[in-house]
Amino acid sequence: MNAQSNAQLPPGRLGRSILALLTGIVVGIVLSVGTDLGLHAIGLVPSQSERWPNQLLLLATAYRSIYGVVGAYIIARLAPNRPMGHALTAGALGMVVSIVGAAAMWSSTIGQHWYPVALALTALPTAWIGAKLRLMQLQNETKAA
Repeated sequence: MNAQSNAQLPPGRLGRSILALLTGIVVGIVLSVGTDLGLHAIGLVPSQSERWPNQLLLLATAYRSIYGVVGAYIIARLAPNRPMGHALTAGALGMVVSIVGAAAMWSSTIGQHWYPVALALTALPTAWIGAKLRLMQLQNETKAA
């Protein structure tokens, strides 16, 4: 047996890793879109196709950051191993998606340029915080046992 075959994850762990990532990402998306739709339904924010003023984009940045922490915590909680690595993988994916979205929409008249940049810049820190919360929880459970 060589070192390369030892480094591969068993199929069950790979599936659990993918499931952890997908679950946390979907939770973050559902919470974000759900909040957007809920705030629109009560008349607090315009529709997605309309320009949002800076103060509403700041609000959206805040709740998306909180949801990023929640999603990363879920990823770390469900990860079969290396919870921080799983959460940071999702954070890196979020950063890439935000950068691609910013580049695609940069010349659009909808939205402000700082907003997608802020989403890209907060993706990794929120992922780290979510995973750190899980690691602290595990540490406290170990101490209590």
